[in-house]
Amino acid sequence: MQVKDFTYDLPQEYIAQKPLEPRDHSRLLVVDKETGKIEHKHFYDLCDYLRPDDLLVFNDTRVIPARLYGTKDTGAKAEVFLLTRINGTDWEVLVKPGKRLQIGAKIIFSDELSCEILDHTDFGGRVVRFAFNGIFEEILDRLGETPLPPYITEPLVDKERYQTVYSKENGSAAAPTAGLHFTNELMEKVKDMGCEEVFVTLHVGLGTFRPVSVEDIKTHVMHKEFYSVSQEAADKINKAKAEGRRVISVGTTAVRTLESAGVSGKVVAGSGWTEIFIYPGYEFRIVEALVTNFHLPQSTLLMLVSTLSTREIMLDTYKEAVKEKYRFFSFGDAMFITDGLK
Repeated sequence: MQVKDFTYDLPQEYIAQKPLEPRDHSRLLVVDKETGKIEHKHFYDLCDYLRPDDLLVFNDTRVIPARLYGTKDTGAKAEVFLLTRINGTDWEVLVKPGKRLQIGAKIIFSDELSCEILDHTDFGGRVVRFAFNGIFEEILDRLGETPLPPYITEPLVDKERYQTVYSKENGSAAAPTAGLHFTNELMEKVKDMGCEEVFVTLHVGLGTFRPVSVEDIKTHVMHKEFYSVSQEAADKINKAKAEGRRVISVGTTAVRTLESAGVSGKVVAGSGWTEIFIYPGYEFRIVEALVTNFHLPQSTLLMLVSTLSTREIMLDTYKEAVKEKYRFFSFGDAMFITDGLK
């Protein structure tokens, strides 16, 4: 299967630049994963498509101010983008410009923060070691910027709008954007109708948004991302599966967490690194329905949602979304891929 098989035409003006207020007033395209039947709603209508015994799984990661600007020891300017924390001082990062940045080079951000290049990575990044005076997280909050995807060109007035209302665990370089549509009131409404809400963690890094640069998708290698599932969450998910209840993932990052922790058909509690790449041919073990945003052409995320349904149904659905002028990508509208639409 080729990357070109996951292409669709999207007018530039349909790429959302700002989030809607309130959060749950974005549009919601509901599609039956088996028949392709489509209904057009708003996100606050989500409960109309949930069943009282459904279990919804959310990714509670929180975006960190991962973009730092500094000066190389040569005097040239540099941008460092934090991707994955290795330990208390070392991180995998992307550096711009970085072609000539060799091991031992230093970048200074302020009197209290600098880093040294330790190694190169297999994805074109660097491993760096930070030196700092004080508490790293507090310094990062002062000096760092919350990263937005490159297709968003307008400034974000309220940084919390790039966080979910349930974000808790610091560590992501990007938001799990399907969750941006939920308000606290909507989550209470979901619980009040009898659904369970469970939280897992996957810190979004390069693996989620790295473009596919090969023609044959089977040869694409995902970059690893850290995930964690508590024993309580695993027990609730496994109980729902055993009782024949639907497990609904809120976002593709929650899908990758559940399918990584559930390779045996049961979710195993613990933490680790996942490089899971879900594309057509993969058989889901845990997830049965998905709340998600609209994804970039030829992306691994479009391949993932095509696997939960079919490539043909998803491309037809995206064509319909373009026709109906839905808003796309991180601050765009949402889709609920489900079953049983009549």
